[in-house]
Amino acid sequence: MVAQSSRRELLAACLILTLALIRLTEANSEGDALHALRRSLSDPDNVLQSWDPTLVNPCTWFHVTCNQHNQVTRLDLGNSNLSGHLVPELGKLEHLQYLELYKNEIQGTIPSELGNLKSLISLDLYNNNLTGKIPSSLGKLKSLVFLRLNENRLTGPIPRELTAISSLKVVDVSSNDLCGTIPVEGPFEHIPLQNFENNLRLEGPELLGLASYDTNCT
Repeated sequence: MVAQSSRRELLAACLILTLALIRLTEANSEGDALHALRRSLSDPDNVLQSWDPTLVNPCTWFHVTCNQHNQVTRLDLGNSNLSGHLVPELGKLEHLQYLELYKNEIQGTIPSELGNLKSLISLDLYNNNLTGKIPSSLGKLKSLVFLRLNENRLTGPIPRELTAISSLKVVDVSSNDLCGTIPVEGPFEHIPLQNFENNLRLEGPELLGLASYDTNCT
């Protein structure tokens, strides 16, 4: 009986240690991803000064919020006078729910790896200098409610993959250089037309079956 009890205690201890190691590995991976972002950004106001990669996890860093398991759930860096580029490593933050990087001077493209953020609720990248196309991989974000990409320099059509996100309530892609037509299916049925304004090559709502959705894009 004593031997069986000891074995149970040993197994329980091993399980606890394994879970702790898994969470530590996750925290290190998320810290590495955020540190990659820090290296790609210029930060004249030292907003990211607390982002110390030698710490066990990034949950003590300013502008980073974690859940009770020390998993990163929010990144709040809106209006922080940051410039530079987004990095594909952001796609490793699999528990992230809010990515707030609005009103900065961030350039370059939106990494397709953001489509791996399966828990994401809000993607706010508006009022930057982002270029390139809206990645079709964002259509994999099945928890997404808010998608605000307005006031950038994005090009190409609005990906039709976004129409499959049933949770989507707010989409704003105004003031870009998008082309084609405005989707009318799924959540786009209820998005006001002003959220698509100031895209000179973007035509009105799509007439299904009558015209290509990417008209004016060549």
